[in-house]
Amino acid sequence: MSVVHRLAAGWLVDHLSFINQCGYEICDSFACPGDVALDTSVTSTEDCHGTSTLVVTSSSSNSPTHTPGDAIETEGKTAKMRYVFRREFFDVSKPHIVARPEEQLCQECPEVSIFDYFFSFPKGIIWIFFFHCLLILQKRKRKCVFNQGELDALEYHSKVRKLIWEGTLHLVQEGLKSGFLHQSTAELSCRKNNIPVVCGLAELCEMAKQFPAVNEGDRQAVHVLKDKNFSPEQDLLSCVAENNSDCAKIIVLMGQKYLVPPKSSFLLSDISCLQPLLNYKKKYDVIVIDPPWENKSVKRSNRYNHLSSWQIKQIPVPALAAPNCLVVTWVTNRQKHLRFVKDELYPHWSVKTLAEWHWVKITRAGEFVLPLDSLHKKPYEVLVLGRIQGDVKEALRKSEGVPPIPEHKLIVSIPCTLHSHKPPLTAVLAEFIKPDVECLELFARNLQPGWTSWGNEVLKFQHTDYFTLLQNE
Repeated sequence: MSVVHRLAAGWLVDHLSFINQCGYEICDSFACPGDVALDTSVTSTEDCHGTSTLVVTSSSSNSPTHTPGDAIETEGKTAKMRYVFRREFFDVSKPHIVARPEEQLCQECPEVSIFDYFFSFPKGIIWIFFFHCLLILQKRKRKCVFNQGELDALEYHSKVRKLIWEGTLHLVQEGLKSGFLHQSTAELSCRKNNIPVVCGLAELCEMAKQFPAVNEGDRQAVHVLKDKNFSPEQDLLSCVAENNSDCAKIIVLMGQKYLVPPKSSFLLSDISCLQPLLNYKKKYDVIVIDPPWENKSVKRSNRYNHLSSWQIKQIPVPALAAPNCLVVTWVTNRQKHLRFVKDELYPHWSVKTLAEWHWVKITRAGEFVLPLDSLHKKPYEVLVLGRIQGDVKEALRKSEGVPPIPEHKLIVSIPCTLHSHKPPLTAVLAEFIKPDVECLELFARNLQPGWTSWGNEVLKFQHTDYFTLLQNE
């Protein structure tokens, strides 16, 4: 299970285990177009953590081709190929910025106001900050050093700080007791992260707009992924793709290979091409949204295309939602975005806000990845939960036997080092929804069994280069 510990404060989650439990085993044999013949051998290796695995290595030859899914004989036993997500992407051994001793989780958490928070810094830092403020005042020629957004962020942090500190402390203590977390600094990563895969999916979605138009009557609503079937890009960009089997599938786009987990479906498109998802004619009981929020960091890095608040409001969530649908939105720590979701976006979609949860990022030793009181970035992100309002009788029927959404919970996990790879919500939401419900993720960058996913980079973290090919007996 991806939930390692569950307490009143929330959950300690193992993101890596969740990915590897999705079932990335290739059960059906097929060869990828353009693959050369491979001489496949199996060797036993041991990583720096003492974990022994059987690794499949290949080299070019004229021998018969072995491809993912082919059964091979090793010492009289038949083995099948499976993929596991590369562990080094979760090797967060040290904080990105080390907190001062009094900010460590092992210390007691005092009540902190905005002023206490500011004056808790060492005198030298306060003086440096003071002179910095004077320079800003001189440049801006205004009386207020902090802008309104910064003041709002400080006020919000002072309200949630104790909940986050104490809840994280209790979950970390449980993780240390069980051995899931390790305080020893001896266990450091001996592997280096390779350069992440360059994703061209967004560009592919742009190119798709130039494809010849398909008559609405001829348009497929669903494209089922089958064995030995490498679908043209146009088929995968014009309708929802489904993997209905109990095994993973490999698809090829622009010469790149992507893994599709069992019992999952996806639509690769941008916000201008959502019609295939509406044509899918499913109504969803859970909708998770991770919008590409506009901010200075995104603009500078050019990491992805952001959307304005107006564009986000145009997403047809009411048309996709079933009665009493649970809507979960990831929000950055900018109070402007949080207010927009609660005061504008949710009312526009007829969603009633129920709760604010927090995802807290920690290291493998149980430390915050950033100081909790950092002025620049926080070691947590916000989730706003709400429900679609509508037919009262239908809502009561669907909520019967399901506990209400708690006002505040923590999801504590070691984050993936790949940007914007969010932790799974499947297990933590399970107790607040009925079994076998339809789930949808918007602006997704990876796939999950049992979910429909949409986005212009929906397969990004499904690229085979993020996985290691192992033998599974």
